[in-house]
Order: sequence, then C-alpha cells, then structure tokens
Amino acid sequence: MLTRVGLIGLGYWGPNLVRCFNELEDCKVTAVCDKDPQRLTTITDRFPGTMPTDDADELFKSGKVDAVVVATPTTTHYDLASRAIAHGLHVFVEKPLATSSDECQRLIEQADAANRTLFVGHVFLHSAPVKKLKELINNGELGEVRYISSDRLNLGPVRHDVNALWDLAPHDISIILHLLGASPNSVSCSGSAYLTPGVHDVCNLTLHFDNKQMGIVNVSWLDPRKKRTLTVVGSQKMATYDDLEIEKIKIFDKGVDAPDYSTNFGEFQFSYRYGDTFSPRLKEVEPLKAECADFISSIRDCRQPLTDGVNGLQVVEVLEAAQQSLFENGQRITLNSPYCLKESATHA
Repeated sequence: MLTRVGLIGLGYWGPNLVRCFNELEDCKVTAVCDKDPQRLTTITDRFPGTMPTDDADELFKSGKVDAVVVATPTTTHYDLASRAIAHGLHVFVEKPLATSSDECQRLIEQADAANRTLFVGHVFLHSAPVKKLKELINNGELGEVRYISSDRLNLGPVRHDVNALWDLAPHDISIILHLLGASPNSVSCSGSAYLTPGVHDVCNLTLHFDNKQMGIVNVSWLDPRKKRTLTVVGSQKMATYDDLEIEKIKIFDKGVDAPDYSTNFGEFQFSYRYGDTFSPRLKEVEPLKAECADFISSIRDCRQPLTDGVNGLQVVEVLEAAQQSLFENGQRITLNSPYCLKESATHA
C-alpha cells in the first residue's frame, strides 16, 4: 500500500528528505509546500506529478497525503505539527521537536489522542556508527561507561533565529541519551555571544547522570576547523566516532585501572593499559534514508518509532535546562520532569 507524504519546507534539508522518501518502496512524496516558488519548481521539475503549494492548509486539506514532514524553522514546528495532527495526519518533525517542553508535551498528547505517529528527526540515531557504539555499550565490551564527550564545531553557518546550543547540540544530546539509555538528573552550560547580542555562538554543556556518568557537549559556529567527534570512555575500553573520517569508529584497548586502596596507602600505583586499536566494519547505510524508512514502517506496523515524541521531549528538556543555566552564568539546573527520569526507549 502506497504511503503518501507531504513535505513542508524546502530549504537546506527538505530536498534531501524528498529524495529519500521517494526512494523508499511503496512511498511517494505527493505534495510539497514552501514560500519560495523557485524551490517548488525545482522539486516539481525533478519529481513530476508532485503538487506544489505555498499554503500548508492547502496541503493538509488536499486529501493527497497520509503523513507530513515538517522541515521548517524551529519556531514554526509546534503550529504546523499540531495542525497536521488535527487533520488526521502522521507527522515527522525535524529536530528539535519544538521550542519548549510544554509544546512537546501537547504534541505528544494530541498525537496519542488521535492515534497518529509523532516522529522526531534525530538522524544520527539511525546511523551505523551510533548503532555500533550502542552495541559496544550494550554487550559490555567497553565496560562501564564513565563519560561521553562530543565536539560539533565549524566556521558557520551562523544562525539568528536560534543560538548554537539549539542549532547544534540536539544532535549530540540525542546521541548521548540514546547511548546511556537515560536522561540526566541535572545540566550546566556556559557560553558566549560574540556576533549577535543574546545569541550564543559558543556553548559548553555538561549533562550529569546517576552513577557519576557525564555527557560533555561542545558546540560552536566560530571554530576554524570542522569537527564532528564523539568519545565514549569505558572502564575496559574506549571508542571514538569521527563523522568526517572514512573509518568512523575506532575502538581503543586502553585505560587506567585504579589501585587497591585497601592496601598500604603509600604503595598504590595506577595501572595503564596500552592495547591495540581496531576499526570495525560498518554496514553502509544513508542515515537520512534509514530515518525516513523507520518513520514509514512505524506507521504501517502501528509501532513506536526509535525517535518518537517522548524522545524529542527529553532532548528539548535538556536544551531548556541548558538555556536556563546559560542565563544563570553556568549554574547547575536540576531536571525534575518524569520524562527526564524515564529510561529512553531504545534559542536564542
């Protein structure tokens, strides 16, 4: 049975989403919406038969779509997603799900009441490297995870509608929550606004979990180097993920073993391990296409997708706490939401 998809927003990411959905079996993008007529023409020329419109309501009421993808600026996510659900449509929303946890909660409740799928575009959770890291953690190869650190840096593109925290950090926050299978109990964040008053260009975020685990996220659009790395430090081994390398995952048989403090205090020595480094073979898959496939199959199979509304809410709750910490000069903010205490299912 053909699943018909309507896509709203043909900016940077939208055309790639159109391509990926059209490449799936029994799936077709039947309508697209954007305010720019040239963008609409580009898509309809490439995919003849696609209905173009500059009015989201026309798309919702067209009868030509079963599901809608919202790939517009974050401030528009809640309104468009809510209206789509009200028209009986399944919804895929690009990250972050909305600008506040209250909006996320309302979307979750609305989708549940309408029995519609609410999906969030945390694309890296569908990538082979992140799946491999999750496998390494789950099978115990790395030992107990001590902390995860990430860097997402580049020179631009600079945004004016949201800061670097809301623009860049959702990727790394979603990965860290997924890998640890939990949400943090508190968050602290510091940063600076150099280009536009009140819009932070650089942010350093720390997520504090139970059992002394930490997640450390550095984001910037003012760095001379493009950097997309994540490191998982375990008690037995360590692993790195570099999204810009051909061999994206490296496993290091390295570590530091603490001494037995029950013996003579003056004699203890730390033990350092320097073993081999290994790069596992990864299945080649386009993360965006895998993400689109999960959305469509979750609709057809009436199942919960990997990145559902609750997953999106958990990320936004961390972003909100980090934003509050920014305003309070890096103060540690406690997260009390029941969603933040729940295990994960799998602004400027």
